[in-house]
Amino acid sequence: MKKFTGVFFILLSSIAVFGQDSLTTNIAADIYSRYVWRGLDYGTSPSVQPTLSLSKKNFEIGYWGAISTMGNYNEVDLYLKYTLKGLYIVATDYFFPVNNIPSNKTERYFNYEDKTTGHVYEGMLGWKGSEKFPLTVFIGTSFYGADKDTTGDNRYSTYAEANYTFKVKNTTLDVFMGFTPTEGLYGNDMGIVNIGITGTKKIKITNDFEVPAKVSLVMNPQTEGIHLAFGITF
Repeated sequence: MKKFTGVFFILLSSIAVFGQDSLTTNIAADIYSRYVWRGLDYGTSPSVQPTLSLSKKNFEIGYWGAISTMGNYNEVDLYLKYTLKGLYIVATDYFFPVNNIPSNKTERYFNYEDKTTGHVYEGMLGWKGSEKFPLTVFIGTSFYGADKDTTGDNRYSTYAEANYTFKVKNTTLDVFMGFTPTEGLYGNDMGIVNIGITGTKKIKITNDFEVPAKVSLVMNPQTEGIHLAFGITF
């Protein structure tokens, strides 16, 4: 109960600090043909990825999720983000419940014990350039929770990515490359684990309604895997 109260208190405190009258809310959802994240494939079925967030000025707090439409994969991530003149800091609590009714400690959301928790905490530092120099770079490291090696020690899995954005007529293209410096969650050794390109274009449904559509070509040199994923945003 104390752990539940702590999480609930964080959310309520954030609303109080932000001030309800000046809050900006975001409710959205992406639907992808498959869930590929940082070069890792999380299932062959379509994935629904909802977002619920509150923001004010430089601060943002929210939940992001991924739900497999034809399997047991489920992800619910709580994040807190602070942005200042292109720089941003993000703290993320990743959680991957498999069953709808938790049957063991790793699937219980309010279990934060280091040895048995299903949560993974990550700290991220990033920078987003201007329209004249549309480069985004970030690095994130897990520091607590279920990201452990065979001896039970934290692996501190680290992922860094560079993303460059440009436009070709009415299509936005993002070229990206991801790198891990050590063995861990993202690869068995130091090296590039995520490289590819994403194209985004708005598809007109009616005169007053259009949907952003994305196609991503993703390759992972370490696993020698390749993925072509399609997604739309509502």
